Amino acid sequence: MSLFVETTRLWHRIEPPNDATAEFSADLERLIDAYHAIDNGPMEDEVADYASVLESAAWHDDRQRKGDATAPGLCETADAVARGDLAAEDVTRYCLETIAAENPTINAVIRHEPETALEQARASDTSRMRGGPLGPLHGIPLAHKDMFYRRGQAVSCGSVIRESFVSDRTATVLECLDSAGALQIAALNMSEFAQGPTGHNRHFGPVCNPWNVERVSGGSSSGSGAAVSSGMVLASLGSDTGGSVRIPASLCGVTGLKPTWSRVSRYGVMPLAPSLDCIGPLARSARDCARLLAIIARADELDGTASDLPVPRYEQALDGDVRGIRIGLPENWFFDGVDPSIQTRFDAALQVLLGRGGLQDRIRLPEIDRIAVYSSIVSKVEVATLHADWMRSRARDYAIHVSGRMYPGYAIPATFYVEAMRRRGAILKAFMEGVFSKVDVLAMPTLRITAPTIAETDVDVGAVGAVAKFLSLSANTRPFNYLGLPAITVPIGLDSQGLPAGLQLVGRPFSEALLLRLADALQRDTDWHLKRPPSRNTNQ
Repeated sequence: MSLFVETTRLWHRIEPPNDATAEFSADLERLIDAYHAIDNGPMEDEVADYASVLESAAWHDDRQRKGDATAPGLCETADAVARGDLAAEDVTRYCLETIAAENPTINAVIRHEPETALEQARASDTSRMRGGPLGPLHGIPLAHKDMFYRRGQAVSCGSVIRESFVSDRTATVLECLDSAGALQIAALNMSEFAQGPTGHNRHFGPVCNPWNVERVSGGSSSGSGAAVSSGMVLASLGSDTGGSVRIPASLCGVTGLKPTWSRVSRYGVMPLAPSLDCIGPLARSARDCARLLAIIARADELDGTASDLPVPRYEQALDGDVRGIRIGLPENWFFDGVDPSIQTRFDAALQVLLGRGGLQDRIRLPEIDRIAVYSSIVSKVEVATLHADWMRSRARDYAIHVSGRMYPGYAIPATFYVEAMRRRGAILKAFMEGVFSKVDVLAMPTLRITAPTIAETDVDVGAVGAVAKFLSLSANTRPFNYLGLPAITVPIGLDSQGLPAGLQLVGRPFSEALLLRLADALQRDTDWHLKRPPSRNTNQ
């Protein structure tokens, strides 16, 4: 532990704030050992530009056909409101009643103003009746992770450090949703500063899994996963730096999409690790996610990293046709130690896609050791850098499991980080040539383990083995943030604990249309995405 302790003492002129951080520092020691163990020799074309590789590797599916929606949720409700078959006020009132019934137990919503929400819904109905413009989400109530800035409104980012913060800007993605007619009716709980895959939050309380409130909801978009699962809202936006959309979506039994890095603007959204951060939707179905992505994906002059590649018509790609699509099953890493009941659910879901004409192939993934090491280095260093001032002045205002994860970032040599970033383009290129020249998508369980309990993953109270469970939740999601690849998780049934399990599909850069088409095809033949946990709303 000497590197960790001596570095933090020198940098802060203090000891780390508590002994619990030592368990996280062991992760640093393992990381450094892994760094020295990987083949750090020269790579061909190692100066390949990462963004250029992403865009040059983009693959657009030309086989797009129109298809009819088959699952209720966001799209069905939005279309009914647009036709006048449903009133936005009634939909909003239903969501508010569900929040009132469910939230005292689940703790997904941390702020909402019911009367203001109803007034906005009535205004949407009046506009529609008067012949006003109708966007694709006209009058639809949504709620988002409390890290998307809106001018003049408070945004907590899940921390007391920002308890008095009021934004002077509005996130581009929120402006996109506003233009589409959506209503924002609540702010959702989240892991503190988006750090943590479980849903623990010392300041606002943990978000409970709607399927079993003693279990974790997943994080860091914990409120988003739980709110959509329990029916508090029809969809939500989250952020994903190492799995923070996909983990809660999988554990709560909904669909979650992490787009290609740069596909969606991040302007006006609290950063965590900018080289890895992505914004994505959580919703009931693949079709719902397709509509949301079409609305928020765009170039943005306020975010120079946002891609200006054309945005496909994602919903029109959902035709159920997956014939000839090559589905790769990784032979290394992603199935290591998978819970047998999750494996069973995965195998059954895969058979559905194969029954629709998909082709199965096993493939060994190249560079996985480099990817695992470099992604951890990039994440730790960028998170620690962004929080450096507060970590000097307000370290004790962070929860133990948050500060404990950041302290090791200050002990990672700068040369490690520079190497991880310099080689990123070349590693992505090698992965593209070694994998996506042979298969169209990869498939694996989203999580290897069933949802642990809130108590057994509570690092702040020193739960034995908490850190190991804490870190294992993102084992199958983290690599694709470093590579910048799009990934979607789809519900595939209940595991041995009666909790949702998910199948993760990963594709080429900017192949979201293909991933959505596969996910939708699976959902045409299964109904797991329609399942909801037992409701406490007596009006349902």
